[in-house]
Amino acid sequence: MTSPRTRPYRGVPAEQRRALRRAALLEAGLELLGTRGWAATTVRGVCTQAGLNDRYFYENFTDRDALLLAIVDEQAARGTAAILDAAGRSPRHLQSRIRAAVDATVDFLTADPRISHIMAHEFPASPLLQERRRQIIQSLTAIFIAQTREVLDPLPLSDTDLELTGLTLTSGLWDLITAWLRGDLSIDRDHLIDYTVALLLTTTDLAAPLHHRLR
Repeated sequence: MTSPRTRPYRGVPAEQRRALRRAALLEAGLELLGTRGWAATTVRGVCTQAGLNDRYFYENFTDRDALLLAIVDEQAARGTAAILDAAGRSPRHLQSRIRAAVDATVDFLTADPRISHIMAHEFPASPLLQERRRQIIQSLTAIFIAQTREVLDPLPLSDTDLELTGLTLTSGLWDLITAWLRGDLSIDRDHLIDYTVALLLTTTDLAAPLHHRLR
């Protein structure tokens, strides 16, 4: 016998209804986190925003922290996909590849004010999101390494030093862009992008001398 939870309702299969409820909760959480902050993103507030009973919340998430991480992970996946797509469509040329990736990063972070707010204010305010920041930086470092290996041949650095370089740049640029989104830097978007591209290009120029000094 088909249970009420699995039978279609108004022609919509149960799994599709559950997916729609999960999407609604994520969108509601994104709205609250991106406008009112992590402290105001409560289970009750998210359910009210989504127009759903709290039992549907716990059908999808164990607690508020699980929802917050799911929101961040979804946006991180979207941002990563945008970077990889831009890099994949650009020529196999160092400057073109770097500019495409930097443009895509800034475009993604500024297209939705909620994302800008989370990046600039909620990551620094939440220990939970600070830990997730570390993991996201690791993923972005891996992208940096893969793209560098694809474009630069031969590599002027050892694998270890390439990873150190990627980690240094990725974490530093995260803080730079965060400061810009927060309004701490009196530069426009073009200046930010031009500087970031120039910094990354300069780093590749310094790779060989750096390797020489590390020998």
